[in-house]
Amino acid sequence: MIITTTPSVEGHSIREYKGIVFGEVISGVDIFQDIGAGLRNIFGGRSSGYEEELKNARIQALEEMGTRAAHLGANAVVGVRVDYEVLGSNNGMLMVNVSGTAVVLD
Repeated sequence: MIITTTPSVEGHSIREYKGIVFGEVISGVDIFQDIGAGLRNIFGGRSSGYEEELKNARIQALEEMGTRAAHLGANAVVGVRVDYEVLGSNNGMLMVNVSGTAVVLD
């Protein structure tokens, strides 16, 4: 499965459009990641716990979108967009939403 942010794939033509596909992941951040991020907010530096959680959520969302595209008979997803949000009463949840157009390439 080719997944790209570009509207086309070099060397291939789009033979068929299958529709818009999505992948969504909402991930909770545990208390230890939250404490670590709070300390980094005070003293400076990167929050490796949040970064790792965000990376994993993004990978899962892209995989989910690819699986949904494959179920439609697509072999690629073009024009992919990745969005991030924080959710929950204390902003303790991370949401990654990806979307793109499932296509069949020649």
